[in-house]
Amino acid sequence: MKKNIAIIMGGYSSEYEISLKSGQVVYEALYKKKYNAYRIHIFKDKWVFVNDFNEEFPMDKNDFSVRVNETKINFDCVFNAIHGSPGEDGYMQSYFELLAIPQTSCDMYQAALTFNKRDCLSTLKPYGIKTAESYFVNFGDAVDEDAIVKKVGLPCFVKANRAGSSFGITKVYKKEDLQNALDVAFKEDDEVIIESYLDGIEVSVGVITYKGAIKVLPITEIVSNNDFFDYKAKYLGESQEITPARIDDDLAKKVRHTAKKVYEVLKLKGFSRSEYIFKNGEPHLLEVNTVPGLTTASILPQQAANAGITMTELFENAIEEALK
Repeated sequence: MKKNIAIIMGGYSSEYEISLKSGQVVYEALYKKKYNAYRIHIFKDKWVFVNDFNEEFPMDKNDFSVRVNETKINFDCVFNAIHGSPGEDGYMQSYFELLAIPQTSCDMYQAALTFNKRDCLSTLKPYGIKTAESYFVNFGDAVDEDAIVKKVGLPCFVKANRAGSSFGITKVYKKEDLQNALDVAFKEDDEVIIESYLDGIEVSVGVITYKGAIKVLPITEIVSNNDFFDYKAKYLGESQEITPARIDDDLAKKVRHTAKKVYEVLKLKGFSRSEYIFKNGEPHLLEVNTVPGLTTASILPQQAANAGITMTELFENAIEEALK
C-alpha cells in the first residue's frame, strides 16, 4: 500500500523561496507509484496543501491532516524541506514528535542546537572541533568596537546567529563599518556572531544516514566569484562548486573525519551539510546545516550524484530511514 508523504516547504524566514524550490524538486523526484506525495506550504498566515492545479486546502493543525473533497488524508511521513524557521530550528520537529509522525530531518534538540551557530560551535569545541575566533552581541547590547577588533581582528564576518543562505552576513574591513554590519544582521536575528576571517580553501561536506549507516559524501570545494560565499554565489551562479574538491588526500581525510565526528557527536539523523575552511592544514568548522538545499543546483544533491546516488534514491532513502 502506498505511503502518504507530506513534503513541507516555505517557512517563516527569508529562505522561503529557496525552500519552495527544494520542496518542488523533492515532489517531482519521488516515485509516484510508490508514494502519494503532497506539497504542504507552511507560512505564518496559512498551512495549506497545494495540488497540481494550485488549489489550496487548509491543514488541520490538530493532527496535521487535510480534507480534500470530503476525504480526510493523514500522513505516514513528513519530508522536511523547510530551510530556516520553523523547519530547521526545532519547531516542526517537536510538533511532529508530539503527533508521533515520522519526519526526515534530525530531532528537535539537534535542530535547535545546530541552527544556533553560537551554541553549536560552543558545544563542539570540547570535542576538538576547530573554529574561528568569535565574539557575540545581542540586540540592545553596548557595542565595544575596540574589543571586537581585538578579539577577532580585521577583516571579520558579522553574521546573524540564527539564519541561513548567507542572509544577514557582512564581511567587514574597517572598524567604522561594524555598526552598519550589525544593523544588517539584526534584521534577521536578535543575536549576532562576529567571527575572524579564515583565509584558506573552503569546502562543504555532506553527511547522511544512507541504508542504515552514516555516509560521508564526496567533498565540494567552493570558489566564490564574490568576496565570500554569499547569497548570489550560492544561488545565482556566482561561484564554482567543484566536486570532488581539489585537495590532497591528507586534507580530504581530515575533513571527512571531522564532518563524520560532528554528525556523530551531535547525534544527527537524515541530511547534514557542514562547511569548513582550512587554516594551517586543519579544517575549521563554520556551520552545520540540517535541512540543506535540495534543488538540482544545490551542493548536497551534487555530492550524492558524484557518489552514484540519484535524486530519487536520495529522497526515498530519507523517507525509508524516517519510517524505521
